[in-house]
Amino acid sequence: MDSFMRCISRIARCAQIYRCEKFEELGLNGGQYVYINCACRCPGISQEQMARQILINKSNVCRQLAQLEQNGFIRREPDERDRRVLRVYPTEKAEAVLPVIQKVLADWRDYLTADLSEEERETLDSLLERLLEKASAYADSCLEPEKREGGKAE
Repeated sequence: MDSFMRCISRIARCAQIYRCEKFEELGLNGGQYVYINCACRCPGISQEQMARQILINKSNVCRQLAQLEQNGFIRREPDERDRRVLRVYPTEKAEAVLPVIQKVLADWRDYLTADLSEEERETLDSLLERLLEKASAYADSCLEPEKREGGKAE
């Protein structure tokens, strides 16, 4: 199992290097694509919901969103009912770079799986999805607001 986790970690680090290189011309770093994907997929999502969805702590989400807002990729607006909640919306600039982001991610996947047969790719996808479900279930149980803060869910 140690080898498995080592491989996953190294692949993730290599992917980060690849994304940094490819996204530099867009004015993004290798990790900011996830915020743009989320904002485009769920316009109006709250910062807290985004943090839970992408499994990144709220302070890091806030910091990255501030940078993306400054660079014109997203805008944040107070919620109409609760002014403490900030809603995140993609800008036209974010919508314009989304296809480029998706292509970069697809190109990396194609590069990694080029030597696999179609059956091997399908098996790999299926196994990774099963692992993701299990990992997500664990993370969700740890990140539920009621369990962490004694508060209510948003």
